[in-house]
Amino acid sequence: MLTVVAFVVALAILIAVHEYGHYRVAVACGVKVLRFSIGFGKPLLRWQKKGADTEFVIGAIPLGGYVRMLDEREAPVAAEERHLAFNAQPLRSRAAIVAAGPLANLLLAVVLYACVNWMGVREPAAIVGAPPAASLLAQAGVQGGEKVVAMALEGEEQQPVRSLEDLRWFVAQAALNGKDVVLGVVPGVASGIAPRAGAAQREYRLPLSRLDAADADAKLLEKIGLTHPWTEAVLGDLEPGSAAEKSQLRKGDKVLAIDGVAVGDGGQLRSMIRASGKEQAPALQDWLVSREGAQIHVAVQLVQSEDGGARIGRLGAYIGAPVAMVNVRYGLWEGFAKGVQKTWEVSTLTLKMMGKMVIGQASLQNISGPLTIAEYAGKSAQIGLTQYIAFLALISVSLGVLNLLPLPVLDGGHLMYYLWEAITGKPPTTQWLERLQKGGVAVLLLMMCIAFFNDLSRLLG
Repeated sequence: MLTVVAFVVALAILIAVHEYGHYRVAVACGVKVLRFSIGFGKPLLRWQKKGADTEFVIGAIPLGGYVRMLDEREAPVAAEERHLAFNAQPLRSRAAIVAAGPLANLLLAVVLYACVNWMGVREPAAIVGAPPAASLLAQAGVQGGEKVVAMALEGEEQQPVRSLEDLRWFVAQAALNGKDVVLGVVPGVASGIAPRAGAAQREYRLPLSRLDAADADAKLLEKIGLTHPWTEAVLGDLEPGSAAEKSQLRKGDKVLAIDGVAVGDGGQLRSMIRASGKEQAPALQDWLVSREGAQIHVAVQLVQSEDGGARIGRLGAYIGAPVAMVNVRYGLWEGFAKGVQKTWEVSTLTLKMMGKMVIGQASLQNISGPLTIAEYAGKSAQIGLTQYIAFLALISVSLGVLNLLPLPVLDGGHLMYYLWEAITGKPPTTQWLERLQKGGVAVLLLMMCIAFFNDLSRLLG
């Protein structure tokens, strides 16, 4: 139920802001607005102020909205009202009205990101977990448990790292731009979030420019090595009758090695356990654990299980101590500036990913539809208000950028027509408009089908 409510509220807010952008600028330009609608289909609620021109409507299908303006192309307009029609306005006014919707979404994203920055959010500290063996971090010499305190593009000035999410975002941006990164790291800070007194800072260079553009997918952070925050490889509660209990493991055991292979942290331990049942039933393993100050060997027999159709090994115990967290919060001006920066970065990243998908350098699986959006809306609402606001900001950016694409039927398509009109001095012919309209609808339907297919694939495992 929470997922549905969070999804509907998110849609209502984003659509209302988008359409209000069109409406507000249209009124400012002297255009008569006949209807402002949130949703389509049968009106559930409608009202109109006495003496006002605009009817406000809430429709039964909350998957969009529209602003209907006086326009000679849609219905006859009385001669005395022709100056109030949209089509009779100068080119700059029409362009401003059309662009106002997506720009309102981008402005909303700035405000929402700023609110998150002002409110503060709890995020994992920048203590990196044990990276996969083939990752760039592992190749650079990072073992896990190090605290990253500074980051910079190679040749540029370093900036402080506030959290693991801050680091991930910076590194992902650099990777997609083909830039190498230098990290300032304090080694061995695995027991807390503050650097040890006297600990020397080391620098690690990540050659992100080696990653091909085809690597810009969901596994990008895995290839870099930033898969999870560091957490101690200690066992928590054991399930009754589980492999852990039968193998005589205990709550509080710290796992040091499995079959002679060192265990860096809880994330690596979980990966090793899961991987043991991938091909066949797990063999008997020799675990070296630390228990009450002594190191002992325990024979552990994992069981094979299934997770989303995939075979995995299973222990039946909670793994990992609580992750070290930090509160990331900014002042008034810095929070707003960071909101502008984040909106710009997400917008450019969205455009780059769309471009890579068009030329085949990124997977079409990156396209998400309403089912995935609804799922994430519910999850973010369950986590807390700041996470839900951040989710709204992300979707608002996506909506703004999508609507600015030069596709017919979108706002960006109409701006493309106006650009043609500005260059040639005359609008596109009706014949061309009809052809472009059909093409735009076909492209949007194709994108919707791909998004819906991806949603079902994710939900069905």
